[in-house]
Amino acid sequence: MEGVIGVLKLTIKKGTNLAICDWTRGTSDPYVIATLDHQKTKTTVVKENSNPVWDCDLTMIIKDPKAPITLTVHDKDTFSDDDIMGVTHIDLNPYIECMEKRRDFRDLPAGTKLETVQPDEHNNLVEESHIIWNKDAIIQDMVLRLKNAETGEIQVRIEITPVENHRLILQDEVPVEDE
Repeated sequence: MEGVIGVLKLTIKKGTNLAICDWTRGTSDPYVIATLDHQKTKTTVVKENSNPVWDCDLTMIIKDPKAPITLTVHDKDTFSDDDIMGVTHIDLNPYIECMEKRRDFRDLPAGTKLETVQPDEHNNLVEESHIIWNKDAIIQDMVLRLKNAETGEIQVRIEITPVENHRLILQDEVPVEDE
């Protein structure tokens, strides 16, 4: 798996207070499309629900540490193009930094808190969230506010399993040549 930093398992848990797109029924038929780099995957559609529970696992490969995860919530329409209900992004930098700070996680007990991420102008977090080491992966549960939307939040879990023996070279590092 050359060039692969890690395997991403993204669990789209649920949506809360999503916009109403079908005014005749007073509801929506939402689903989520996740994109990372050139990969795209999606959840199932939950019919007639503004507070859907998806509990859907989506898996992608992380190659570019600077590529954000984009989550777009759509309303499924039968006779026209699907409506976009909102979008949010997840920056991979905090996870890459955790992987770089500590290259060997195997000696850490499950549940070790690696970092606390506060809501700010660069992320869409509703509340603070923790990046945690759990067995073989870095995980974070979070609630994200949708942008370009009247209303709505989605609850997700990100789980990154680092690829064995991967060495990420940061911009300010100079590779050491073998002697």
